Amino acid sequence: MSTDTHGRTSRLELADPTLREWDATVLDAGPEGIVLDASAFYPGGGGQPPDAGVLLWGGVQTRIVGVRRGDDLVLIPHSDDPLPGVGAAVRGAVEDERRTALMRTHSALHLLAGVVFRDFGALVTGGNMEPLTARMDFDLPDLPADFKQRMEDACNIEVAADRRIEVKVLPRDDALRIPDIIRTATNLLPPELTEVRIIDIVGLDTQADGGTHVASTRQIGRLEVVKVENKGKANRRLRIRLG
Repeated sequence: MSTDTHGRTSRLELADPTLREWDATVLDAGPEGIVLDASAFYPGGGGQPPDAGVLLWGGVQTRIVGVRRGDDLVLIPHSDDPLPGVGAAVRGAVEDERRTALMRTHSALHLLAGVVFRDFGALVTGGNMEPLTARMDFDLPDLPADFKQRMEDACNIEVAADRRIEVKVLPRDDALRIPDIIRTATNLLPPELTEVRIIDIVGLDTQADGGTHVASTRQIGRLEVVKVENKGKANRRLRIRLG
């Protein structure tokens, strides 16, 4: 299974996460949703929510309120909006403010995971995000008294370092040879995946990941550790917010 397609749809956002508008052709359309030959709508995954936006066609607009993964990548239209016909040429547009905020947030979680792994050797046990706010859980049985401030300061040092965030795709076996490429307590890579997309915060963190990211840590912006919570004997939840 290739990382840059899903069913009949080419996933444009993986090659260029800054892409916000593109042209496409409708392959299928009905009450269950719309399938395009090319899409830059991120479908959700890895804790990152799906995109929203619009399709423009024939002088009208169809709002896209979500994306569903199935055999195809299915765009969910607003129930009040018209549907384009099969074969129609459409102009897709992703909602920029939401996507950009989610890119910053997703990169911030990778940065946080890198700092916690570097300083404490702890694996990720869970996580979730909304635009500019997120939480990440770690296997951390013991914490120093200054852990919250220490993590915030360390993360913001890495933001200011303006580290490059690079994307590459490797054959599965090659990817799994990278030390610590899986930073979750459970390996979440689907067994049928033959290629693995790698997000590398150069010099800090290298992880398998399918989401969209900014190009450098400086673009994340200031990171605040809002709260540290106990979620079990060894599970600690860090809640973060971006400025």
